[in-house]
Amino acid sequence: MANNAIVGNQQQQQAVNKPTSGKHGNVLPLWGNEKTMNLNPMILTNVLSSPYFKVQLYELKTYHEVVDEIYFKVLHAEPWEKGSRKTAGQTGMCGGVRGVGTGGIVSTAFCLLYKLFTLKLTRKQVMGLITHTDSPYIRALGFMYIRYTQPPSDLVDWYDGFLDDEEELDVKAGGGCVMTVGEMLRSFLTKLEWFSTLFPRIPVPVQKMIDQQLKARPRKQPPKEEKTEEPAAESARQGERKRSRTPSPKRSPDRSRSRSHQRERRGVSFDHELERERDRQRKEREGKDRDRGDKDKDRDRGDRDRDRERERGDHERRRSRSIEKRSRRSSSREHRKEKEKERERDGENERSRRKERDHHHERERDRDKDKDKERERSKDKRSKGENEERKHRDEREEKTRHKEEKKSKRSSRSRSKERRHKAERSSKKRSRSRSHSRHEQPDEKEKEKDRDRGRKKESSQSGEREKERAHKRSRSQERVRNRRSQSPERRGDGSP
Repeated sequence: MANNAIVGNQQQQQAVNKPTSGKHGNVLPLWGNEKTMNLNPMILTNVLSSPYFKVQLYELKTYHEVVDEIYFKVLHAEPWEKGSRKTAGQTGMCGGVRGVGTGGIVSTAFCLLYKLFTLKLTRKQVMGLITHTDSPYIRALGFMYIRYTQPPSDLVDWYDGFLDDEEELDVKAGGGCVMTVGEMLRSFLTKLEWFSTLFPRIPVPVQKMIDQQLKARPRKQPPKEEKTEEPAAESARQGERKRSRTPSPKRSPDRSRSRSHQRERRGVSFDHELERERDRQRKEREGKDRDRGDKDKDRDRGDRDRDRERERGDHERRRSRSIEKRSRRSSSREHRKEKEKERERDGENERSRRKERDHHHERERDRDKDKDKERERSKDKRSKGENEERKHRDEREEKTRHKEEKKSKRSSRSRSKERRHKAERSSKKRSRSRSHSRHEQPDEKEKEKDRDRGRKKESSQSGEREKERAHKRSRSQERVRNRRSQSPERRGDGSP
């Protein structure tokens, strides 16, 4: 216990003597993305969607509650739980390192790491994490928080006092990868990959500077203490040295030897207590190993029984599947036959329907043809009747015209006869009157002659005019007849 207190004091002195980087004071500035903490998107989405982070860690509000949760729950530093993420057969950008493939169950370590990020830790709180004495996983999460949130140029200043720390921890889920804190920090500085995720990239000039500093820095060897007369005390000191987190610093020549005198004064009782404590721890380890062996045997037996049960279940499942397949095949065959029969029935019904439709269409076509024929006949009859009526009309008109012409001729003849008779009468009267009045009035006779001549001329001119009018009428009537006779012929030619 005293040695643990000494180691804690040394680590606190290192924390106090550590140079500050960035802003001075207790405020710790963040580097990179202030929302994602520079985490892989796949890991961040799984963290935010995990019920552990949303329900249980939501209730933790203080820094000390989160540290206690890390102490009780964190058992490794890997981002995924064991067996929850299958990356076999994935290469290139689909490999596990790139974080592009399928995700799994995110670990409690990374959930708590992001919870620390949400608390916005101060410089003092981060130093309390990396110098904590209760659990190495608390320190591992503190160093990982620095790697994700601090500038690459300040990483060496943060890790400088812990690069030779020999405290061991198993960082792999399920065990099998034990390393010291110093080795883990060297891998943080020199490698980007951390199991199935990536750290933020370090610029090339900063990386070269870090590599040069690590090469120039020799590994510190644990100091060799002087042999005492009692071998039990020496072995106890070696065991306590192994348990210490940081190597003891080199002893200065001016250092007082009060501690060595105190150890000698304690005597054999202290050494005896240390031996008893070692024996008790050894027995506990042996008991744990036995329990582990028994548990492993029980697990092997249980695994064998499970394998047998799985094989039996698989065999039964295969049988049931084969029976189901056979029944499905038979039922599918029957179903196919029924479908084929239904299709045949549907085909026959469709054929009969098509035949009925075709017959109905043929009937309608015949009806349409008969209607067209009747229409043509009716049109022919109408055209014939119209032609006959026109002929009758023309004949009637011709008859009426002949009658009128005859009447006009008769009337013209009768008029000419009457005029002649009148002229003859008037000439006879004139001759009589002339004979009576030759001696009395010779001038009057000449006047009457002139009158008779004028009358004859007028009567001849009127007769000629009437003849010309009758001739013109006859010509116009002939033209009208010819036009009417030609119009039905044209209609007959244009009719269908």
